[in-house]
Amino acid sequence: MTASERIKPLSRRRRRRVPAVTIHDVAARAGVSVATVSRVLNGKELVREETSRQVVAAAKALRYVPNVAARSLSIRRSQTIGIVLPDVHGEFFSEVIRGIDVAARRAGYHILVSGSHSDAGEMLEVVETMHGRVDGIIVMAPDVALASLREPLAADLPLVLLNSTDGGLDSITIDNYGGARTMMRHLAELGHTRVAFIKGPPQNGDARERLRGFRHAMRAHGGAAARALEFDGDFTEESGYDAAKLIAARKPRPTAIFAANDSMAIGALAALSDLGVDVPRAMSVAGFDDIPIARYVAPPLTTIRVDIAELGRRAFALLLGALGGQNHQQPRQECIGTTLVVRKSSASPRTRKKGEIS
Repeated sequence: MTASERIKPLSRRRRRRVPAVTIHDVAARAGVSVATVSRVLNGKELVREETSRQVVAAAKALRYVPNVAARSLSIRRSQTIGIVLPDVHGEFFSEVIRGIDVAARRAGYHILVSGSHSDAGEMLEVVETMHGRVDGIIVMAPDVALASLREPLAADLPLVLLNSTDGGLDSITIDNYGGARTMMRHLAELGHTRVAFIKGPPQNGDARERLRGFRHAMRAHGGAAARALEFDGDFTEESGYDAAKLIAARKPRPTAIFAANDSMAIGALAALSDLGVDVPRAMSVAGFDDIPIARYVAPPLTTIRVDIAELGRRAFALLLGALGGQNHQQPRQECIGTTLVVRKSSASPRTRKKGEIS
């Protein structure tokens, strides 16, 4: 083992994070309420001198540093919410942020955005960083198992899950399974029986549900064996491009490609164009999400539409309800429906002449 090999694993270890001292800790040490601590530290209301000294002494002893950007959690006056996404790059995430931001501004809130890179440890670090700066958080974590994160994430501030589900938390999701079935029904009605599917990341909940819809539809419509027509992808244009090249080389060639998101479908269109495969005359291509660019590619992309901005708006509405002190016996769980958008990238398989190779 070389020195670099011995050092490398150590460099990846995370430092153990010491829990930050909170206003609740100061209140407990001083023997007063959180509201009293807030009044003393903000200096906006009269408090008995003795009580004030107790609070200041407790804060100094605990080395508590109040966040000047946020006010007391007990009265929710930061007027800021946090948004934690797997990434902040890409049209899907941009639309989610736009939807949340528009709704938040109308309600008098600002937003603080960060990415978690689909890593549970990074997500907790981001939440810890936001703690004390925001009144509530919207978390999109379709790639992360949230069961073990529920307590640290939702310990003392409202939390809404976006495109994720957890029985104990408010959440809003997409009808991924139903959307995939709808697209497969459209392709079947056009006459396609050999439909190739470009999968998303296996750890991603949205990708798994879209794959499940594809498999069930293939069985229901009597198509070719689904597993033989599944190709790996990771929701990027590059993975769609690479998968489409493999699909085009398959014998017999599938007559349609259904990608688990629009980015991969757009990559597939580029690959087929480079290979000289006419879309939709020789092969149809379909996606999922209806990101803004989908209508402007050549040919315009047939896809399953998710109102992505509405997804963001409704996530904020759920959070706003919690911020307003609305009491709910059970966690609220909502699902956004999908619609089929037919454009020029899908058509019936062309009738081939005798001797023509598919």
